[in-house]
Amino acid sequence: MGKIVAISDFCSAAPPGPRDTALPAWPRRESGRPDAPIAVTGGYLERLPLAAVAAGLAESAEIWSFAGLDGQCDSDRGLWDGTPDPDRPGLTRRVFRADAHPAPYGSADMVAHLDACGVPDILCVWGLGVDAAILDACSGAIRIYNSIDAPALRIPDAEAARFDLFLTGADWQSDEIRARVPGARTLVLPIGPEFASGETFFPTGAPKDRDVVYVACTQPYKRHQVLFDALEANPGMTALLVVGYGHLTEELRTDAARRGLDVEIVGPVPHDEVNRQINRARVGVVCGIDDGAPAILTEYMLAGLPVLANAGLVCGRQYITPDTGLTAAEGADFAAALRRLVDTADQFEPRPVALARWGWPVSIARLGAEIQAIRRARHGKDAA
Repeated sequence: MGKIVAISDFCSAAPPGPRDTALPAWPRRESGRPDAPIAVTGGYLERLPLAAVAAGLAESAEIWSFAGLDGQCDSDRGLWDGTPDPDRPGLTRRVFRADAHPAPYGSADMVAHLDACGVPDILCVWGLGVDAAILDACSGAIRIYNSIDAPALRIPDAEAARFDLFLTGADWQSDEIRARVPGARTLVLPIGPEFASGETFFPTGAPKDRDVVYVACTQPYKRHQVLFDALEANPGMTALLVVGYGHLTEELRTDAARRGLDVEIVGPVPHDEVNRQINRARVGVVCGIDDGAPAILTEYMLAGLPVLANAGLVCGRQYITPDTGLTAAEGADFAAALRRLVDTADQFEPRPVALARWGWPVSIARLGAEIQAIRRARHGKDAA
């Protein structure tokens, strides 16, 4: 039992050119299993690796990301030493200088760190991915990929062929990956709504001062207009938008005022505040279509809210059951379903269902079984 590393596709800035300074001397800082109990909290990036430690699948967990030559990592001693997360025992964060090319990202610093400090037992790569040099340096690891988004693969086929397992958000994604990467092993286990954390999202018992909440970045693919159209068709209904990144926040504020809608917009806010905001509403909505399986699907449920999802959502509709909410086509159907769900919200108890089916202990058990199968297959090939 060793280390699990999840590599985020976040890069603080694109580097302007190759680095011409010498690599630093890499410290050998290996963290063992922490003495404090493991709490599986945070966002989709933190929960899988923490769940692996909590379940005994790994001894320690790290999250790695990239930075360009923008002042954050341009000295001989950068952020790569590792920063323990003070709120999450067992989790360490590292930032590595990116090479001068677009995603999938490369990093000579990351490869040097792997050479000096060893390869993780489990390597998870999300989103835009990493280049072949990093994947080859981790050839001894169980290498896992998840797109996070609606496209099944956001990496070239050559890099994809190096992975042992693909986590997908729907059967059609699994089919698409196997068509592109013959023999690929896939598992419908999207890292957003799966590995659900009842410690992060839970009912607070706060008064319900909003009918509906939508937690989403303010980008076009989140289709806020679907909610606004439904609100227009339901005069007097109140809404709360909890927004993260995105460029449409002020445009949404203006559109809501133009339509005469009662829409409050807050954010960005930290995870514990997201939970508090969700608890102000009776119902949660997901309006997008071309979206990965959004984590907020089960986060609403853990907070006790039934969910109305766009029937066209391409990943994640499996989380909407008669016990957890409704799906409806955008337009009149969505408006009618929203009215019905707001009026009957007290009749739903989605939290126990979400914990039993998609809570992190269930998800990590499924992932652990798949990892064991991969290891058995490897040993069989070695024996042959």
